[in-house]
Amino acid sequence: MKHIKKTALAASLLAVVATSTISNQSHAEASWSANAGLMTEYHFRGIVQNSTATANGGVDVELGGFYGGVWAADVEDGLEIDVYGGYGFEFENGLSLGAGLTTYQYTGDFDTEYNEINLSAGYGFLSVEYTLGERDGEGDPDDSYTFTGITAEHAGFYATVGIFGGDYEGNYGEVGYGTSIEGFDVGVAFIKSDSDLDNDESIYFTISKSFDL
Repeated sequence: MKHIKKTALAASLLAVVATSTISNQSHAEASWSANAGLMTEYHFRGIVQNSTATANGGVDVELGGFYGGVWAADVEDGLEIDVYGGYGFEFENGLSLGAGLTTYQYTGDFDTEYNEINLSAGYGFLSVEYTLGERDGEGDPDDSYTFTGITAEHAGFYATVGIFGGDYEGNYGEVGYGTSIEGFDVGVAFIKSDSDLDNDESIYFTISKSFDL
């Protein structure tokens, strides 16, 4: 489903970061973890996926900068199942780069399939993500879209601005706070959306727990 140009862009970034650490990967060991959580509402990029309490959970593996995982959440009709993988690297000066692939699948009639190339960079308190994606039109022409997100974080507080492009247009803003209490990660966030996919505002709470496997 991906265009060759999009795939080449991700591959070129992977080649740059991978050659920087290839000599260290022979001694790396896989690290497995699992997570489970609950959200009072489920929002993704400012778009509500479930307006009621939502259970979620997943399994992740990391090996020498490479990562992969599966994550699932209850949506309004069935489950959303995300499968993802990629590579991330942090340079000695604190600059981090990443590239990966994500597919979003649904067991019910809530939505159709999405496939994405995800690129990211971060330095200090600031991080940027850029996504090239396509949505399966199920008989109609597929939708192609881009997403750009800019996030600033400090002492548990964060603020994100997201902008859609391509067949989807609009933006959203989110501010929130997260911390750890007795081994549980808890958070609260406020979202305001103004896009083709959602136009609303909401406050939601999250709690989750991670486990080493």
